[in-house]
Amino acid sequence: MSTVTISIADFDNPTHAQAIVDCINAYATEHHGGGAKVAPEIASQIVPGMKRIPGAFTLLAWDGDKPVGAAVCFMGFTTFAAKPLVNVHDLSVVHEYRGQGIGSKLIQAVEDHARELGCCKVTLEVRKENPLAEKLYLRMGFGDPDGFETRFLDKKLT
Repeated sequence: MSTVTISIADFDNPTHAQAIVDCINAYATEHHGGGAKVAPEIASQIVPGMKRIPGAFTLLAWDGDKPVGAAVCFMGFTTFAAKPLVNVHDLSVVHEYRGQGIGSKLIQAVEDHARELGCCKVTLEVRKENPLAEKLYLRMGFGDPDGFETRFLDKKLT
């Protein structure tokens, strides 16, 4: 493997847009990601949709010109500190590149970018069925704030 680089995706660059979708599909096809690629009609709307969200950004990991990972992020705000935050919504490393420190590099790049943006923290969630990701996040210093166990719940709107 050559040196992996991290860059901020340009949502208007078709190569970057496809890299984002490919990395999301790499996660989606795993059991804890749902077991199937994102439907084409949804995949085609991922990057255009993110472009419409203020504060959305994606960091891409590259091995040369091959995309090997992505961190899809959105800025938010924490009322408890009255400052912005970054939420890592999706973190994906292509299967054959796992165990090589790419996830750590992506998380570190997210933290660095969040600091540049004046954010006070980075948040993320992890599925119980994804212990390898949880191990990475714990190793990178993520945990339950102030000792309170945190759960992420959602409700799909129809």
